Amino acid sequence: MKILGRDDVKAALAGLEPAVLDAVRTAYVLHGQGHSQVPFSSFLRPPQPAGSRIISLPAYLGGPEPVMGLKWISSFPANVEKGLQRASSVQILNDLATGYPKALLEGSQISASRTAASAALAAGALHGDRRVRTAGLIGCGTINHRVLAFLTLTHPELDTVVLQDVVPGRAEVFAAELESEYPRITFRTGDVGDALGAETVSIATTDSTYWLDLDKHPGRPAGQVILHLSLRDLSTNSVLDAYNVVDDIEHAIREQTSLHKAEQEVGHREFVHAEIATVLGCTEPPATGDSVIFSPFGLGILDLAVAQAVLGAATEAGLGTEAEGFDPGSHRVTAAMLGGQA
Repeated sequence: MKILGRDDVKAALAGLEPAVLDAVRTAYVLHGQGHSQVPFSSFLRPPQPAGSRIISLPAYLGGPEPVMGLKWISSFPANVEKGLQRASSVQILNDLATGYPKALLEGSQISASRTAASAALAAGALHGDRRVRTAGLIGCGTINHRVLAFLTLTHPELDTVVLQDVVPGRAEVFAAELESEYPRITFRTGDVGDALGAETVSIATTDSTYWLDLDKHPGRPAGQVILHLSLRDLSTNSVLDAYNVVDDIEHAIREQTSLHKAEQEVGHREFVHAEIATVLGCTEPPATGDSVIFSPFGLGILDLAVAQAVLGAATEAGLGTEAEGFDPGSHRVTAAMLGGQA
């Protein structure tokens, strides 16, 4: 079995953003065509620390290069206060012929990249041919850091980014970091209203209180695209007043997401207008003057697709370690009958 640790995955992902975008787009299209299996995620919520959880996401993705496996990801928000990453993850890929594990990858970077790539793909498709010059990032953590990397590909004319974070000083530190990475983009900090003045807004926080009511921020750009990545920031009114796009309706409207709360309030799902696989096949943005909200639950097929791209890049670069002993070995009786060693 191939093992790719944190540094191996980081090296393999360097400069791989275009391939990751293609992998995520292909995964969405295949899913829309029914060439996938995505069971519901399972949530494990330990009593302490409060707000912590571990999620398992098994999946199968078909197509020309089928892949199957499992993502096991934890979210411990209190880690951030200790200078640690909120999320940690491992990704297992299984051999399709035997089911044996064939690769184990450090998965947090894969997860962040697939989340960011899916958000940027949605933003590009939902804006259509419109030139997007401004973006707002609400939440200055790892996810929005990666979102920006992919937005620069789908919004090549991006020139101004507004940063907001509830923790004092974090947005300023984030701005200084990003200025050195993206010297042609102007970064400034502001409040939530300032960030919501942008054409594309990415919301990635650890808040789960449905705290953001878009109606309290009038004057936002027509056709604004809001990437609701943390899924529990927006009020139900914000959801019900918008044009809503999801990755998968059955997945997105569960586990007390803002969409789930909206369904509980009105008793139907008619406020969801499209799934992203359909939108990616369109050449025009939605014909609406309302805000457009993309709420991706996060499908395990995206992790599979990106992990497969990372594994390919790592293998080509000679990264990773081969580890023996992670298969169950031969079957004593049938191996002997076939002439093998019992």
